[in-house]
Amino acid sequence: MNNDVVSVAPPKGKPKWLRVKLPTGKKYTELRGLVDKYNLHTICTSGSCPNMGECWSEGTATFMILGNICTRSCGFCGVKTGRPETVDWEEPEKVARSIKIMNIKHAVVTSVDRDDLSDGGSIIWSETIQAIRRMNPETTLETLIPDFQGKTKNIDRIIAVKPEVVSHNMETVKRLTREVRIQAKYEQSLQVLKYLKDNGIDRTKSGIMLGLGEKEEEVIQTLTDLRSVNLDIVTIGQYLQPSKKHLPVKEFITPDQFKKYEEIGLDMGFRHVESGALVRSSYKAQKHLT
Repeated sequence: MNNDVVSVAPPKGKPKWLRVKLPTGKKYTELRGLVDKYNLHTICTSGSCPNMGECWSEGTATFMILGNICTRSCGFCGVKTGRPETVDWEEPEKVARSIKIMNIKHAVVTSVDRDDLSDGGSIIWSETIQAIRRMNPETTLETLIPDFQGKTKNIDRIIAVKPEVVSHNMETVKRLTREVRIQAKYEQSLQVLKYLKDNGIDRTKSGIMLGLGEKEEEVIQTLTDLRSVNLDIVTIGQYLQPSKKHLPVKEFITPDQFKKYEEIGLDMGFRHVESGALVRSSYKAQKHLT
C-alpha cells in the first residue's frame, strides 16, 4: 500500500480547485457595509477567508480577541508575532456589540496565544462569552481556543461559560508539529481536547492542514488520535503559504483525497467531518450544532 498523500507538486499557479468566486449576495453585501461603516474587526475580512461570502450569507462570522500580535511564531500562521499590546478590558463589550450590529446567528471567537499573561487570556475569553450572551441571547457560540499551555484552571474558565462548541486545532500531524507549531506540543493539544470533553463540553472540535509534507498514514493516525479523546468534529483543509517567510506548500492535495479523508473520518465515528481544499476552521460552523 502506498501511504503517500495523493497530491500534485506545487506548480507556479494554484490548481483549479483552489480558485474561488468573489463573495456575492444580498446578505454578504449588507454585512460588508456594516463592517466598513462601524470599523468592525472579523477574521473573515482580515484573513481574506475564501468562504466569507458563504458563511456570512448563513449568518456566521469569526472574531479574534486579545489583539493581533501572538506570542508564538508558528511556521504556518500569518498573524504577527512579538510583544503583544496591553489587554483591552473593553473588548468583550466591543465584540458583543459587533455581533449585535451584524445580527450574527452563530459567532466563532478565536484569539492569538497570550503566553505573556498568567491567565493566558482566559479571563478576557470568559468575559467576552458572557458579554455576547447578555447582548445576543439567541446567538450560538463556538470558541476556537489556544492550548493555554495545558493549564486546566485557564481551560476551566472556558468550560464554565459553556460555549455550544469548543475547538482547539491540532494543525498538523505529530511528526511535523515541532516544525509547524514551534512552541506547541501534539500530546498537550490532545490532552486539552480530552479535558474539555471529560469536563462537560458537549461538542469538541479540531482542525488540521494538509500539504506540509505529511503522509496518508500520518493523517489517518491523527484522526485516530482525535477520536480516541472522543472528539466530535474535525476540519481538514489545504495549507496555503501566507508569505515567503512561512513554510512552503509541499503538495496540493486533490479533491478525491480530501473526499477519502472525509469518508475515513465518518467511518471512525466523528459527528461532522469537513474536508476540502478551501475548508477552514470555522467552515460551516453553524452546521456543527446539529
